[in-house]
Amino acid sequence: MDRSNIISIAKSTLGIEISELEKLKDRINDEFAKAVEVINAAKGKLIVVGIGKSAHVGNKIVATLNSTGTPSQFLHASEAIHGDLGVIQKQDVVLCISHSGNSPEIVNLIPYLKDYSSALIGMTGNSKSKLAEFSDIILDTHVDMEACPNKLAPTSSTTIQMALGDALAICLMELNDFKENDFAKFHPGGSLGKNLISKVDQFLSSQKPQVSESSTIKDVIISISASSHGITVVTNGDEILGVITDGDLRRMLMKNEDISSVSAKDIMSAHPKTIERNALAKEAMKILKENNIGQLIVTENGKYYGIIDLHKLLDEGIN
Repeated sequence: MDRSNIISIAKSTLGIEISELEKLKDRINDEFAKAVEVINAAKGKLIVVGIGKSAHVGNKIVATLNSTGTPSQFLHASEAIHGDLGVIQKQDVVLCISHSGNSPEIVNLIPYLKDYSSALIGMTGNSKSKLAEFSDIILDTHVDMEACPNKLAPTSSTTIQMALGDALAICLMELNDFKENDFAKFHPGGSLGKNLISKVDQFLSSQKPQVSESSTIKDVIISISASSHGITVVTNGDEILGVITDGDLRRMLMKNEDISSVSAKDIMSAHPKTIERNALAKEAMKILKENNIGQLIVTENGKYYGIIDLHKLLDEGIN
């Protein structure tokens, strides 16, 4: 098979699935709206049940719902019938996913799902199935064509299930006015969450180099060499007067043969860029990039507090 055939098959696969998604969009109706309202009004959590490929879809839907503010839990159909049904409480809503709606494990489980929960939502491609018969709300996920050339492997059908789960999650987000900062609370370890909520003082260096304006060049060199930042801050107490970088030192040495009378005040750069310790780390990164600098002076109420480093922020996924 040559590359042109491979590309053609891939495009055909996507074309079939896109076509089925368009049909799904046209089927979004009051039943879908009722499902969103019932889940949103539930005093408990949403239990998502599935088996086979639908179980994998169910796990993804649960992950999306949990990360967007709708407490959810996945329950595998084969495990449920052997003791895990205890996870369902009467205040919970159950979303059962089954393309055929007649899988033996699902059929055996349906009466219990119905009795143990406050509502049963069936996501199925078969409106005449046992799942559809027992469900309080039916989400229609039938497809006219699987993308699999043998019409056997779940392809279009699982894409439809996944997309409908995303639609549920987004609607529930909107209903609950779930915003960026709410999202970040559930993603504190990833770069997304860090960029949304992390503060400057979380990434402060443990080193705080500083000299006075009257410090000698030897003192400046010792201060810069004692830290890993290649910079020291010129202060008067906690008041920031300027900064000196190792580049400033090199330029001074090229201009002056006699440095015995040169002090920190003579070579410092006044009015350095600063940021408050409680500011967002992404704001610090913005200042560093815009000014093409590697370090930023951190302040607390305008007083010298520490240093934040570009490479530290990059390593932590701040951008």
